[in-house]
Amino acid sequence: MKVFSGSSNRPLAREIVDHLGIDLGKVAISRFSDGEIWIKYEENIRGEDVFVIQSTNPPAENILELILMIDAAVRASADRVTVVIPYYGYGRQDRKDQPRVPISARVMMDMMNSVGVGRILTMDLHSSQIQGFTNTPFDHLYAKQVIFERLRQMDILSDKTVILSPDVGSAPMAQSFARHLGVSFALIDKRRTGHHMSEVANLIGDLKDKLVILIDDMIDTAGTVINAAKAAEENGAQSVMVFATHGIFSGEANKKLMNSYIDKVIVTNTLDIPEELKFEKLEIISVAKLFSNAIQCIYNGESISALFEF
Repeated sequence: MKVFSGSSNRPLAREIVDHLGIDLGKVAISRFSDGEIWIKYEENIRGEDVFVIQSTNPPAENILELILMIDAAVRASADRVTVVIPYYGYGRQDRKDQPRVPISARVMMDMMNSVGVGRILTMDLHSSQIQGFTNTPFDHLYAKQVIFERLRQMDILSDKTVILSPDVGSAPMAQSFARHLGVSFALIDKRRTGHHMSEVANLIGDLKDKLVILIDDMIDTAGTVINAAKAAEENGAQSVMVFATHGIFSGEANKKLMNSYIDKVIVTNTLDIPEELKFEKLEIISVAKLFSNAIQCIYNGESISALFEF
C-alpha cells in the first residue's frame, strides 16, 4: 500500500497515514511558467495498491490535479488506484433540473473513469445517488460516527434535544441522527428564491425551550442554517448548535455565523479550512481515523460495513 496526497488537504492526509503507521508517499506537484500542472511520483509504484487523497473543492485545479495523479499512477503500472475524496466537489448538480445545464457530478465521475480509476472512496455526498453514475466500486462513508462521539462527549442529549433538518433534502440524514440518538426530530420547509437564496416557509415540530441541533451535509454561504436557526429562535428554542460534515464557508459565511443566533458550529476536516475563514464559534473534528480504517479494509479486501456500526 502507498498513500499519496494532492494539494487540497495535506493536513488530513498526514493524519490518515499517521493512523495507518506509514509514511506519506513522495509525489512532486509543480507548475510550468504558464500555470500548467506537472505531476511526478518520486518512488516506484509498480504493482502497488495506490491511494490518492484529494478533495475536489474549488479552485478547479484540485480536480485536474487529481485526474493527472490518477493517470500518472495508472501509467506507472500501479496495481490499483483508489481515489480518496473527503469532499466530493461539484456534486450539487446531480440531475438536469432546468434547461441547458450540465450534470456536473456525472462529469466528475466520467473524468475519473476515463483515466482508469480503480475504486472511489468519499464521505457524505450531497446526493447519494451519485454512486450510481459509475460502475467503478464506490465506498461511501458517513461522518455520523465522529459526530455522535462528539455529541456524547458534550453530554447534551436529553428529552429536550431536537434534531432539526434545515431543508427537505437533509431530512433523511437528520431523521437517522434523531433515531440513533433517541431524540426528537423537526423539519424546516425551505423555499429557494434564487441562486444561493432561500427562505423558511414552514416549520414542522415543537422547538419551544428545546436544545436544537441543526444537521446538514455542508455549510457553504451559511444562509440555510442561519435562516433555520432564526426560525428556531422565533419558535422558542433555548439554544441552537450546528453540525455539518463539510465546512466550505464561502463569501462572508464566517462573519454571518458569528453574528447569528447559533451558539456553536462543528464541522469535520474533510476540507482544509484556511485560518482567515475560522471564527470563534467554530470547532473542527477529525475524520482521519475513519478514513484510515476504510483504507486499511480496502487494502486487506475486507468489508467496510463494520465502520457504519455505532
